[in-house]
Amino acid sequence: MEDLSLQSKVEESRDDEFSNISLRPLDLSDIDDFMVWATDDKVTRFCSGEPYTSKEKGLDYIKNKVLPHPWYKAICLDNRPIGTISATENSGNERCRSELGYVLASKYWGKGIATRAVKMVAETIFDEWPHLERLEALVDVENVGSQKVLQKAGFLKEGVLRKYFIQMGKARDMVMFSLLSTDPRI
Repeated sequence: MEDLSLQSKVEESRDDEFSNISLRPLDLSDIDDFMVWATDDKVTRFCSGEPYTSKEKGLDYIKNKVLPHPWYKAICLDNRPIGTISATENSGNERCRSELGYVLASKYWGKGIATRAVKMVAETIFDEWPHLERLEALVDVENVGSQKVLQKAGFLKEGVLRKYFIQMGKARDMVMFSLLSTDPRI
């Protein structure tokens, strides 16, 4: 009984510590924060591109990819970016689904922040995009932490897509997760 009480107090303390998580547009003025995770090998290990080696490349990415993107947000702690999350809209016959992507500075891993951010997206994206029926995420088979984030956020693990994606020059197996507009929210 004491263990449950202590665990509950720890969880409450953690919730209070990170209750100030928000999502907002990422801006060019966020470049220093962006570079923290964009240059971290632990973070970029599972990203599709190479780590950024200069502020200029980071600024170019924000200017040309992030700002024009229809749904790309900074994950903020006290309004300071510690990661990003995006939903990529499809067109034509694939308009009913969108791909979720997220990244978080390694300093904040294991604290429930990514799970909270994913849940925040799940709570709003189907209302913002009424045509959307499926939010999906592809995760490298070795990225166990990200798989746990999605499962805790209510996503269903659908299966492994073998040699599905080239990452850092190597074909990788990816795990497909999905959340439907009709699925219960956790």
